[in-house]
Amino acid sequence: MNKFLALILAAAIMPAGPVHAGPGGAQEKARRDLRAGNVRSLPDIERAVVPQMQGAQYIGPEYDPAAYVYRLKFIQDGHVIFVDVDARTGQVIRQSR
Repeated sequence: MNKFLALILAAAIMPAGPVHAGPGGAQEKARRDLRAGNVRSLPDIERAVVPQMQGAQYIGPEYDPAAYVYRLKFIQDGHVIFVDVDARTGQVIRQSR
């Protein structure tokens, strides 16, 4: 697949702006959870998961503060792959296409 098509697909699935950038949003909750020692840092999670996704392009993360789950998004061969990771343990919970 050419890079132009990959960029178009990535843009189509990426939100137009910050999803939860406001006070009390997912990003702030992730920071509070990290400071409290409840979750691992996103860079730690990425260092563990991204290398396992050989051949897939990493698009970016989301954080679900209610479930303590990081969702890492990848694209490979025109398919979006979601990898859900337990933010407390760093263990992969599920991978879906």
